[in-house]
Amino acid sequence: MSLLENKVALITGAGTGIGRAIALAYAREGARLALVGRRKQVLEAVAKEAGGSPLILSGDVSSQGDIDRVLSATVSQLGTLNVLVNNAGILHIGTAEEITETQWDETFNINVRGLWLLSRSVLPYMRKAGGGSIVNVASVLGINAARNRAAYAASKGAVILLTKSMAIDYGAENIRVNAICPSFVETDLTAEVLRKAADPAAVRRERVAVHPIGRLGKPEDIAGLAVYLASDQSAWVTGAALPVDGGYLAV
Repeated sequence: MSLLENKVALITGAGTGIGRAIALAYAREGARLALVGRRKQVLEAVAKEAGGSPLILSGDVSSQGDIDRVLSATVSQLGTLNVLVNNAGILHIGTAEEITETQWDETFNINVRGLWLLSRSVLPYMRKAGGGSIVNVASVLGINAARNRAAYAASKGAVILLTKSMAIDYGAENIRVNAICPSFVETDLTAEVLRKAADPAAVRRERVAVHPIGRLGKPEDIAGLAVYLASDQSAWVTGAALPVDGGYLAV
């Protein structure tokens, strides 16, 4: 039996990078999917690759109206909701002085407020299903900070503590909440970081050098843990912030 057979999973930021990799891994393990993002075309490409006719739902995770619409469509068409993967996120680079108010607000609206709104909104559906799993994609920078990541690190730190708080509050209802903390994974988001660098090749070498495993991460490196956390194999795992970081935090 596949690990996620008979489970319905909603994945935000599902069109590219880590979200795409998780969607494909969930599909291979038998989950029925609702793919959420802002760009319908990329979601359609992932749906085609995943097979099994996933729902494609465009929406803004920081909008309660969009969240209500997405959840209503998911449950009405797929029958239930067992797993939520909060993967949508944004990265602005800068120190506390350099980050603008607009960038700060955008970072927290998507990385924290949207995650909070969606997480609390799935609770009634998970209760009805007899429990569920919320998987938050945080970051190693929510555990240890780094230069020029003031807004991003602060937002991911908030995600980790919200994860732990919700795990405590809802564990008795068999609703588990965990966070995956990746290091530098090669996605569109991190590609943009390299592109904006004065010397992209040098920055890439620097990033590789701080990972003892000797390479940057791939989205697929994250997907396996996301499968585990969504499955019944992790039935006694909640409130965890689990690094998947090539040894970054060990240095």
